Amino acid sequence: EVQLQAYGGGLVQAGGSLRLSCAASGFTFDRYAIGWFRQVPGKESEGISYISNSDGSTYYADSVKGRFTVSSDNAKNTAYLQMNSLKPEDTAVYYCAASSTIILSQLRVPSSYGYWGQGTQVTVSS
Repeated sequence: EVQLQAYGGGLVQAGGSLRLSCAASGFTFDRYAIGWFRQVPGKESEGISYISNSDGSTYYADSVKGRFTVSSDNAKNTAYLQMNSLKPEDTAVYYCAASSTIILSQLRVPSSYGYWGQGTQVTVSS
């Protein structure tokens, strides 16, 4: 059974940091890419980052570039999203997802991901 579990969200003041984790099981982790998405009620899901576990390629949306860092530990089947200099506009439910595609440009869209974890709420107060 494939499972993805995102955790580590919480309430933080603007300028603070959080690290999200995405624990995976049930598939060959190092052959997949892990994407991070976030969603605010009433808005479309935003793909903010991904990491390809096979070659280490990463991507960041402009909205988080320079503040967020994605990483992955294949030995632990866990991906991470280190979020620094958080802003109130980063408030959202954050999701991790797994994709077997090797076409990096496709990893920016939710439809490329076959497995999704439950979301974790991140709230940044001003």
